Amino acid sequence: MGKKMKTPILDNLPDLTFKSVTALEVLLDHIFEKVRSYALVDGKVSGQKLEENQDETHGLAWIATYVESLRQMYRWSELSIENKKFGDIEKLILQISFGEYLTQIKAGIPMSQTEFIRLSDFGLPNNILENFLIPEVELLCSLGNTQLARKTLVNLMKNSKGASTFGFSGLDDELEMVREQFRRFSNDKVVPYAHEWHLKDELIPLEIINEMAELGVFGLTIPEKYGGLGFSKGAMCVVSEELSRGYIGVGSLGTRSEIAAELILCGGSEEQKKKWLPKIADANVLPTAVFTEPNTGSDLGALNTRAVKKNNFYEITGNKTWITHASRTNVMTLLARTDPTTDNYSGLSMFLAEKITGTDEKPFPSEGISGGEIEVLGYRGMKEYEIAFDQFKVSEENLLGDIEGQGFKQLMQTFESARIQTAARAIGVAQSALDLALEYAIGRKQFGKALIDFPRVYSKLAMMAVEIMVSRQLTYYSAREKDADRRCDLEAGMAKLLGARVAWAAADNGLQIHGGNGFALEYPISRILCDARILNIFEGAAEIQAQVIVRRLLEHKRN
Repeated sequence: MGKKMKTPILDNLPDLTFKSVTALEVLLDHIFEKVRSYALVDGKVSGQKLEENQDETHGLAWIATYVESLRQMYRWSELSIENKKFGDIEKLILQISFGEYLTQIKAGIPMSQTEFIRLSDFGLPNNILENFLIPEVELLCSLGNTQLARKTLVNLMKNSKGASTFGFSGLDDELEMVREQFRRFSNDKVVPYAHEWHLKDELIPLEIINEMAELGVFGLTIPEKYGGLGFSKGAMCVVSEELSRGYIGVGSLGTRSEIAAELILCGGSEEQKKKWLPKIADANVLPTAVFTEPNTGSDLGALNTRAVKKNNFYEITGNKTWITHASRTNVMTLLARTDPTTDNYSGLSMFLAEKITGTDEKPFPSEGISGGEIEVLGYRGMKEYEIAFDQFKVSEENLLGDIEGQGFKQLMQTFESARIQTAARAIGVAQSALDLALEYAIGRKQFGKALIDFPRVYSKLAMMAVEIMVSRQLTYYSAREKDADRRCDLEAGMAKLLGARVAWAAADNGLQIHGGNGFALEYPISRILCDARILNIFEGAAEIQAQVIVRRLLEHKRN
């Protein structure tokens, strides 16, 4: 009788991870206080000090994100146990995630490909690090993410190829039914055609948009009394995940509607809600977000586009750029300066600016608008545009909330939902990369065996699956906080920050597994790489996101 193969799964895993989270929280408190000591002036966060110590302050954001990620992974393990879903796949994902992230915290977290934050950068006393490295942490660092653990996980994934998720998602049956519905739609109506749309730089067909409208995508979180489905942000995450798994452009169609609906729900008058929300929900109105300007980027307070009141309308003049889906849409959530005496956020107002739907031949037929397409690497299904406004007229009744000077405040209220959804889109892109890479690694033979049998291939696949689950749990957590009507800009920012990096890593590793074929345009993984790259830039670039997270941490002392 042969010997039973030794399992890589550690004993007492729930206890190991719980004690590690406790040690992490103590460490984070020390780092937090250290950063506070040089980032605050007279008890207030100093922008100058944040900039002077940017590596350390952004490093705090990354470490806090890792700690929250592992905290949510521990919660996920508890939920898995409670639902009798804590099988070998779940145990290995939990163990590897702790093994890898604890090791990175100990040795250095990559903030980008060339920038690392290390505990030594904070100037902590030696005893702080020693106290962090309790036996449970050391054990997970040394034995959590072993080659055998990764190999075992991938063998289990191979046996469950085609599953919706590798491991228990942490969601209830109702949301899993939503997932299956949209996964079927994506597999049937999106996946077979997405690559061709990308290669030909075509707009997503209108029939797809119409079918999405019938499924309720555009009114998903709009309250029922305004014509929507009234679903949770958790449902929004699942839908965005599965649609983006098919094609990020399709997943992002809902983002335009989500932003517009959130703006109207939070800042619009009752009349505006009754007028616009049902139209958005059934796709009779397709919105686009018109915020960014040339040379301003994330500095929205520096916007120059102006809106001048003339009788019962406003004249909009100025330039906007990186406007997604600008031509085909027929209403713009447009941010412009109504108070010319200001040069900051206070003079900005938001408009629901109606326009005529464009065509390929004439993208902007409305009087007072001109513009053209920006050619891009990926994220092509809706196209990007530059727009110039020259005394473009907007009715005064389309001033959001009927009050000037509230535009930036209104926009800020949408950031939580937008970043949660972006994190969900990132998960979908990452999952798509994993699906393609796993299939290719199983089918491709080299040197007499399948690619999946080589350690540096199965190790890549294992880490893709693990990080997708980590990002998924952090994103679902932020959605739950939003659904509970709790402020969650911190959690949403963390989910977006990590999700974008996970998507890029998954796409890059997926292409590497494909080898030379991955560099060929005919293989969909090439598109996934191009699509993944934008996630680290839009809805707050990684550097901006880290800045937002650390400022929020410092301004509001952790609970």
